[in-house]
Amino acid sequence: MNAPVLPQGTRDARVDQIIKLAVLAVGGQGGGVLSGWIVSVAEANGYVAQSTSVAGVAQRTGATIYYIEMMPEGEKSPVFALAPAEGDVDILIAAEMMEAGRAIMRGFVTPDQTTLIGSTHRNLATVEKVVPGSGITDSNQVRKAAAAAAREFIAFDMEAMALKAGSVISASLFGALAGSGTLPFPVETYRDTIRASGRGVEKSLAAFDLAYTAAQARETDAAPAPRASAPDHVNGPARMVQELNNLHNRVAALPEPAQQMAQAGLRKVVDYQDLAYGAAYLDRLGAIAQADTQAGGADHGYEFTMTAAKYLANALCYDDILRVADLKTRAGRFDRVDAEVGANPDTLVQLTEYVHPGAAEFVSLMPAGLGAWTERRPGLMRAIDRVVNRGRRMRSDRLWSFMMLYLMGGARRWRRGMLRHRNEMAHIDSWLDLALGRLSGDYRLATETLKTRRLIKGYSDTHARGLAKFDKVIAGSMLVEGREDAADWVARLIAAALADPEGKALDGALETIRSFTTAGTA
Repeated sequence: MNAPVLPQGTRDARVDQIIKLAVLAVGGQGGGVLSGWIVSVAEANGYVAQSTSVAGVAQRTGATIYYIEMMPEGEKSPVFALAPAEGDVDILIAAEMMEAGRAIMRGFVTPDQTTLIGSTHRNLATVEKVVPGSGITDSNQVRKAAAAAAREFIAFDMEAMALKAGSVISASLFGALAGSGTLPFPVETYRDTIRASGRGVEKSLAAFDLAYTAAQARETDAAPAPRASAPDHVNGPARMVQELNNLHNRVAALPEPAQQMAQAGLRKVVDYQDLAYGAAYLDRLGAIAQADTQAGGADHGYEFTMTAAKYLANALCYDDILRVADLKTRAGRFDRVDAEVGANPDTLVQLTEYVHPGAAEFVSLMPAGLGAWTERRPGLMRAIDRVVNRGRRMRSDRLWSFMMLYLMGGARRWRRGMLRHRNEMAHIDSWLDLALGRLSGDYRLATETLKTRRLIKGYSDTHARGLAKFDKVIAGSMLVEGREDAADWVARLIAAALADPEGKALDGALETIRSFTTAGTA
């Protein structure tokens, strides 16, 4: 039998009954479970539904689009679409903030039709993680775009609600969908669907109820308020506590704009090494502040001192094997691992550390004189490398491995006599001398020179790559020194160095500088 032919220009009324819903989720977030629940609750309410999925590639462990169409059951079976169409999605569920942004870019969210339900937490994309600097996208921009693009935007941290209930985000997303009221189904049928799943029912229901209540109330996460610098509460020997308090009191002698950053830097330096190291940090910073004042720093809001307070602390707290071992054996780390894996008090957690030291790392721990003598002998370095350059797996949840790491971390008391420390201090001295030498002539250039230190991080190959980029940026700054836009060019070089691991953007920026600074020279 042929299907009835409608007069031209007539719209089939049944089309308007179709509800179109898309779920955008990353692998592991339970998008398939959620779409199955949605189909089940629709069918339980007398609807016919179809679910399809378009799997993503490895960009984010597979960002997948699940698409569901449903309509009241009738005499004839409907023919549903297999994928969402631009400008024709009624409900869009985003399991993470950047997935909401992806949906907006794809045109799935429209102000006349789409209710957008999104969790405000972040799962960083691969492209955000591989950038040497901070590649994290500003999710606030996505939230603003979502509020403008959607008919209604329901957003709060559904991942946090799921974790609080001991469940997964698919349960809280399901609760937010029920609380939104966009589907014409009683809330109890949602709960019955979860109960019918038979796995983790109580925890899933708890997460569902938290999100359902929040969505009904249209709760929205407020923008995080800036954290105030809390005073230190330290327990320990009275003499050491008093000495720490004296160091904090010294910060008050610095220019006021730099004091908060200096307090944070002092805490980091003391935690990294000891009180004497903190005093050395403040000695250097005091001399920098004095030079800043003489160069008219007050007119610039003491930006030079404030920048130095940040990057000098980071430079003094360089990464080495001792630091890694110290962090791996702190009590707080084991609590954090238990929280991340959702371990119960009676859960046995096994923690394996992957270490791969080379000859350079091994020699860097030697006394400075002996280490320098060893570095000058390539044959000896190759022999050491053959012995130590092997990947190792250490179970830090076992006594022997933990004690090895703990003793290694405790060796930090001798750090200042080691080769690595001598090399780092020499590098810091040359870096600060260059910045201070530029301070009276070009305040902004001097400040940007301090910021070049952000390129250096890590140890082993990561540290070597950072040093290479640092050297290139400093060389580029020499080429533009004396120009009115020198500071702008150094800022561009830093941004280029942080743009990609290979350094192609930096090399391109340097070529641009050479094109106009060496033109006409032979």
